[in-house]
Amino acid sequence: MDERPFLTSAGLRAPRAAAVAGIVFSVLLTVALVLVRVSVPAEPSEAGAWLTDEGRRRAVAVALNLVPFAGMAFLWFIGVVRDRIGEHEDRLFATVFLGSGLLFIGMLFVAAAVAGGLLADPAIEAGSTPSQASWGVWRNITFITLNTYAMRMGAVFILSTTTIALRTGVVPKWLGVAGYVVAVGLLVGVGLSGWVNLVLPAWVMVLSVHILLFGLRAGRGARQAAV
Repeated sequence: MDERPFLTSAGLRAPRAAAVAGIVFSVLLTVALVLVRVSVPAEPSEAGAWLTDEGRRRAVAVALNLVPFAGMAFLWFIGVVRDRIGEHEDRLFATVFLGSGLLFIGMLFVAAAVAGGLLADPAIEAGSTPSQASWGVWRNITFITLNTYAMRMGAVFILSTTTIALRTGVVPKWLGVAGYVVAVGLLVGVGLSGWVNLVLPAWVMVLSVHILLFGLRAGRGARQAAV
């Protein structure tokens, strides 16, 4: 019995699924980060400027509701990337890859939950604003969880993913170098500006597009070989 069609079909699903999941994650997280960045003031003293603005609160609520779906797409992205690497994965880097990815998503969810808890406060929904001290605590927990921990775990995820991809030949060298640059930028520059966080979904987008194009070319080659 010839099993080549089955094996070829199964092998082609993984890169396409990784690409689609990565693109979905990139779009959703980028939209969420941009909405938060343009709606929430950088200065803690300006809490009332946006908490009393229904439009800004609605924009942040939309951003927070996008985060779970971005997390689901990212988990799928991790799974299909591991499937693509397969038996060639290095146990050390594979452990760091999986652990950092799960920690990134976990802390991203925590930051979103804390921010959502602030918006769900009945007093805020009624139109009043929290005290300066109260707002400062909520804001610091959210931003520290997101920037100090989640994004730096994202940088570790990029480092481990790039190393594995280069060792297995999944990505070209230029994309590997770009991954290292992005990871270092996140590690040292994430606290300088909230816009730096956007390089993480941008890198996942570039990697996903590369995987998609590579998978399509491989699919055409496999079909031609079968014929």
